Amino acid sequence: MAIIAPSLLSADFLHLKSVCEMLDKSNADWFHLDVMDGRFVPNISFGPMIVEFIRTTTQKCCDVHLMIEEPEKFAEAFKKAGADNLTVHYEACIHLHRNIQQIKSLDMKAGVAINPHTPVEALKDILTEIDLVCLMSVNPGFGGQKFIPGTLEKIKSLRQMIDERQLKVLIEIDGGVTIENAAEILSAGADVLVAGNTVLKSDNPIHTIDILKAF
Repeated sequence: MAIIAPSLLSADFLHLKSVCEMLDKSNADWFHLDVMDGRFVPNISFGPMIVEFIRTTTQKCCDVHLMIEEPEKFAEAFKKAGADNLTVHYEACIHLHRNIQQIKSLDMKAGVAINPHTPVEALKDILTEIDLVCLMSVNPGFGGQKFIPGTLEKIKSLRQMIDERQLKVLIEIDGGVTIENAAEILSAGADVLVAGNTVLKSDNPIHTIDILKAF
């Protein structure tokens, strides 16, 4: 059964507490928290303080996705804020192995995200060190974009890499996930679906989560 991780980037921030309480009562598994710095991606979202507030509303996994440069400067702050998973971008880390070691030393699950143009083969030397791979299925920075179809082949290739080495690395898909394409994404080998607009802009988010969980 898929892990469903609604992205709070699509939440109504005037009513953030009520959105979090709703998700906490739903069948969503994780809270996906997108942190953007306006440098690595062309948008700015929120930082550790908002993660800390969200943490007070739930005991579910806080899956923090750092779309930022120099993530090592902020890893400890996000740990203190309540992050369970911390994902950094392959493209933003000059010393990726060192970044992963830092995250692990702070007792968080370590993830690596790759942008649409980055081949999954770039991860072969780091796969044994991490807990999840976040495949960006849109160009990072903004919610509401359409799923890039070529991501399906990347999922299949990454699934084969993981299974051949008998690793327990989760494949997370972030961007353009909908009720219409979720089954195909999961069939290709994904484990975690990040869904922002699909869930939080729907008329009945709890029901939408249930539909995604049923695939």
